[in-house]
Amino acid sequence: MYAIIQTGGKQYKVAENEIVKVEKLDAEVGSKIDLEVLMLVDGEKITTGNPTVKDAKVVAEVVEHGKGDKIVVFKYKAKKNYRRKQGHRQPYTALKIVSVK
Repeated sequence: MYAIIQTGGKQYKVAENEIVKVEKLDAEVGSKIDLEVLMLVDGEKITTGNPTVKDAKVVAEVVEHGKGDKIVVFKYKAKKNYRRKQGHRQPYTALKIVSVK
């Protein structure tokens, strides 16, 4: 059984006991949160929502907060001596999926 959830403007495919890194959430480590379920798949039975499935529930536990790998943003214009180098590390929240119902 798995579900498609939405958080932070993105959609993720999750199953029980999986750890998923999502956009940073305002929740403390160890707390449990409920997530919006867009689609639920149980074997051959598929339930889609409009926009969410009303009876479905995905409970996740916050494992940690952190920052992702650094990416380098480099802008330049040829022959104009214009160069800008900037680094970025996207913050994330790691969630452990406790139950999919």
